[in-house]
Amino acid sequence: MSILASQTIGFIGAGNMAEALIRGLVNGKHIAADRVAASAPRKERLDELKAQYGITTTSDNKVVAKNQIVVLSVKPQIMDKLLREVGEHIRPGTLVISIAAGVDTETIEAAVPDGVRVVRAMPNTPALVGAGATAVSAGRHASEEDLAHAKALFDAVGITVVLDESHLDAVTGLSGSGPAYIFLILEALADAGVKVGLSRRNAQRLAAQTVMGSAKLLLDTDEHPGRLKDMVTSPGGTAIAGLHTLEEGGLRTPRIHAVETATKRARELGRGGK
Repeated sequence: MSILASQTIGFIGAGNMAEALIRGLVNGKHIAADRVAASAPRKERLDELKAQYGITTTSDNKVVAKNQIVVLSVKPQIMDKLLREVGEHIRPGTLVISIAAGVDTETIEAAVPDGVRVVRAMPNTPALVGAGATAVSAGRHASEEDLAHAKALFDAVGITVVLDESHLDAVTGLSGSGPAYIFLILEALADAGVKVGLSRRNAQRLAAQTVMGSAKLLLDTDEHPGRLKDMVTSPGGTAIAGLHTLEEGGLRTPRIHAVETATKRARELGRGGK
C-alpha cells in the first residue's frame, strides 16, 4: 500500500502539472479519488477534473488548504498573493509541497503557521505522460517522512531525487526547462531528416524514438554518456563524421549556457523578478 493512501491531498491550482499528478495518483491507485481535492478559479476546469478523475473540486482555496498534504501548484508570480490568501488557513501539522519555480521554502514558511512543514519540488512537463524528472528539497522543519511523502507523490509520474535546496534553481535550469531544449533538438533532427529525403512524419518519429531510447539506455545501464557514445562511434564511420560536424558548430557550449541562463532566471523569479 502506498504511504499516501491514508492521506488527504489538496491541489491549489489545477493546471497541467496538477492534473498530471492527480492522474498519476488516482489512476495508479496510490490514493483513492475521494481523498484528493483541487481548487481553481475556472468552473469549467474543475468540472473537467471531477468528471475525469472523480476528485473533489472547489473554487475556494481556503477549503483545499485544510488537507493533510497541500500542493501549491501555481506560477511563482502569484505565489505571494496566494500565500496572503491561504497562509493562515493551513493548519499546523500540514505538509505543504510547492512546485513554484524559484520560490524558496523560507518564503513559504514565513507565510504559514508554526508547525507547518514545507517541501519544495521542481518537476517537469514529461510528468504529463508519466515520464517526469523531479527534485525535492526539505524546508527547515520537514522530516524524512515528509520527504518520503513528497517523493511518493512525484514518483507516481516519473523519477524523483532528493537534493539540498541550494541546488533547486539549477534543477529548474536543467530538467525543469530541459524539455524545451530537447524539443528544439528534436525539431532540428526532424528537419535534417526531411533535408536528406525522409517524410516529416517519419523523420519526427525516428528522431523522437532515438532520443527516448538513448535516454532509456543511459538510465537503465547507468553508464557514462561518453561510453555509450563510443559504442555507436566506429572508426571512420558515419557517427564520428556527424559528431565532428556537431562539435564544429559548438554543440556543448550553447547548451551549457542555456542551463546557466535558465538557472539565473529561476533565481530572479524567486526574488520577485518579472
